[in-house]
Amino acid sequence: MTYIPTTAAERPQMLAACGANRMEELFNDIPAAVRLGRELDLPRPMAEAEVLLHLEELAGKNKRLVSFLGAGAYEHYIPSVVGNLLARSEFYTAYTPYQAEISQGTLQAIFEFQSLMCILTGLDVATASHYDGATATAEAALVACNATRRRKILVSRAVNPQYRAVLATYTKGQGVELKEIPLADGRTDLVALEKMAGKEVAGVVLQNPNFFGQIEPMDAATELAHKAGALSIAVVDPISLGLLTAPGEYGADLAVGEGQGLGNPLNFGGPYLGFIVAREKLVRRLPGRIVGQTTDVEGKRAFVLTLQAREQHIRREKATSNICSNEALCALAATIYLAALGKEGLKEVARQCLLKAHYAYARLAALPGVTPVFNGPFFCEFVLRTKLTPDEVARGLAAQGFAAGFDLSPYYPEIAGAMLFTVTEVRTRAEIDALVAAMGGILA
Repeated sequence: MTYIPTTAAERPQMLAACGANRMEELFNDIPAAVRLGRELDLPRPMAEAEVLLHLEELAGKNKRLVSFLGAGAYEHYIPSVVGNLLARSEFYTAYTPYQAEISQGTLQAIFEFQSLMCILTGLDVATASHYDGATATAEAALVACNATRRRKILVSRAVNPQYRAVLATYTKGQGVELKEIPLADGRTDLVALEKMAGKEVAGVVLQNPNFFGQIEPMDAATELAHKAGALSIAVVDPISLGLLTAPGEYGADLAVGEGQGLGNPLNFGGPYLGFIVAREKLVRRLPGRIVGQTTDVEGKRAFVLTLQAREQHIRREKATSNICSNEALCALAATIYLAALGKEGLKEVARQCLLKAHYAYARLAALPGVTPVFNGPFFCEFVLRTKLTPDEVARGLAAQGFAAGFDLSPYYPEIAGAMLFTVTEVRTRAEIDALVAAMGGILA
């Protein structure tokens, strides 16, 4: 531990040990032209007790808004068991298992995560350590290109705009052609998909529920993809799979998405948790890590890094991805969350999201001046338009304690003025009723 001198008498001794008379001399090697040339504009030093009081004062200025926002990042209740287990030092301080087999606890945690994701999606093999849902989607598209030896990807315009932006970056760098499938009433236009799905298409990417919350015809879209010899890639909300058909059941080849909602708080934008689950035939083309279960020389249960397709482990030209940072702690949170809830618990969370969203939709849509934008079935998100602009609505609701009315105009100019509302299981009936009353007052 380095000792920092705290008295005026001690400081000259430290400087003398460095061969300097003044602290400024320690920076003589830095050219004068790039030095600040004045003291830093910082407040006076404070004792620990003063700092705590100051931080409490600043925190008291925060205003908590009841959130009806989603659009890819969701507020769900996190059982206390998640944080308590996650904070254990053997998990919390662990990083990438470079000497993998020595880290049996870390490997088992990843193996359990993979197993749960396979059960959830109805597919055969899952990987670990993808940054977020956007990069997982892009990686899956490249898997489709490698597996089919084709260089064209079709992606629904109803896929999260941020995911499509990352997908465009990935495919451009790989020389892969990317085409968007148009929409019809908030869902993927299957007639257009059928026309676009030629023999040069490697993969078809749809999101279910899509960015508007609408339920997509995934079975029909998957059939059209397979008819053209392409792979079907499903972007899914894992919470929704407590009620909706699993990707494996409607024939998807890959399921990808964001696992933040599984026991991970929002944290002002991260860290997030991407996942990729696939059919066994694609196992050697998958990026990231795959942990396998085996027995050691004594016949005891053991875990190993079965496949390591990242460039740090194998030759760069043979690597399927340059995914590096380990997301195992976030994956562990998802593992604990799913294990704690179980099948029935996850189904109940999804059911409450569905029912509360439909209650909020019915109440809001009944207000004068509110118009639903789409008519199809939805999960926990829906799109409305009012006589006011999204900015006016958002500012009016914020003034009354609500964060709501995500403006879709920058991403979908064809429905300018439309707003996305999200309702998860954490929202109460009283909060929904209060939102409706606030909206009614703004529009009046």
